[in-house]
Amino acid sequence: MNVLPQLDLTPMWISLKTAGTATLITFAVGITAARWMAFTHFKGKELLDGILLMPMVLPPTVVGFVLLLIFGKNGPVGQILLKLGTTVIFSWPATVIAATAVALPLMYKTARAAFEQVNTDILDAARTLGATEMRVFWQVTVPLSWPGILAGTILSFARALGEFGATLMLAGSIPGKTQTIPVAIFFAVEGGDMAKAFIWVLIIILISLAMVLALNYWSKFQHDYLARSRR
Repeated sequence: MNVLPQLDLTPMWISLKTAGTATLITFAVGITAARWMAFTHFKGKELLDGILLMPMVLPPTVVGFVLLLIFGKNGPVGQILLKLGTTVIFSWPATVIAATAVALPLMYKTARAAFEQVNTDILDAARTLGATEMRVFWQVTVPLSWPGILAGTILSFARALGEFGATLMLAGSIPGKTQTIPVAIFFAVEGGDMAKAFIWVLIIILISLAMVLALNYWSKFQHDYLARSRR
């Protein structure tokens, strides 16, 4: 079974590039949303929280369908893009949009939980010393919440890496362009090429395992560091 030399590794590079880009976007948007939701009170807050978390509980195909309604040629964003002479459907940016949509709830939920666990007395003390809200957030809240933020980042990367349903609906399966590892696995199995599917499954398992191990080692490092600092 000499499959590996004949295996086109493009899906792996597309998956890593997609997951990395989606994680960067998710990190920025997720922290911003988490900060706003954690420290702001307004009517409809719970409804907005539910909307932000909805992609985490909806089937990926439903998320993909909603994205098609938004970014398709008849959608609000799709029509704007068509007027600009471009589209994202069946393109690499579509894989990033799909991965970001399903990974964002993990980053948002984890970061918000971390922010809400910070002792507010510490934040108030920083304010009384003259620190601005932005400085309090970046120099006090974020460092104290960093273990949770990092966990959310790693989980978001892993979720973006494994996204299938929404990606297939929005980006399709174009070899060398939008075909990620999960999509490659699906079409390999559908085509009866179980050997190729096995190789891709093994690769994505190893990458995902590396992410989980990194999270576990970081958590252990943080625990040991805090234990030493308290002595």
